[in-house]
Amino acid sequence: MMSKLIMNLKPYLKLNEKISRIFQYAVRAVLSLLLVVILATISWATVKTLFDLKAIFGKDIHEALKLVMVNSLTILALLEVFMTALAYFEEGRVKVTYIIDTVIVVILTEIMVFWFREIEYMRIVMVIALVLSLIAARILAIRFSPARIKEEA
Repeated sequence: MMSKLIMNLKPYLKLNEKISRIFQYAVRAVLSLLLVVILATISWATVKTLFDLKAIFGKDIHEALKLVMVNSLTILALLEVFMTALAYFEEGRVKVTYIIDTVIVVILTEIMVFWFREIEYMRIVMVIALVLSLIAARILAIRFSPARIKEEA
């Protein structure tokens, strides 16, 4: 009785495998396109920052450093997003540490922007609490990562 039921389900299982394989190919195609777009954006931002150096020298040193710092941190944030997408492409899963690194870099960019503006203290305290919690999450993600658990076993 049970073997007859399994025999009747085999065509559906094969169809499910085919749909899953098509979905994986579609995800890889979209991800490949995304990686190309991110890489082009990183390259464009780097070139634009280099060309902006000429305009920076005409500005106040404070403004020049702010512009270079914010642009550099933005490029690093894009690079972290690229690394996250590349890790998914290679391993088929997203590494939590890459996502946390991306968020930390973006928040550091915002902190640099705060540095050059008047900002209320409560907002600064909230950002510091967020950064500290992300650091704790990153440490826990490294400590309890699947790769490390496999090594210890």
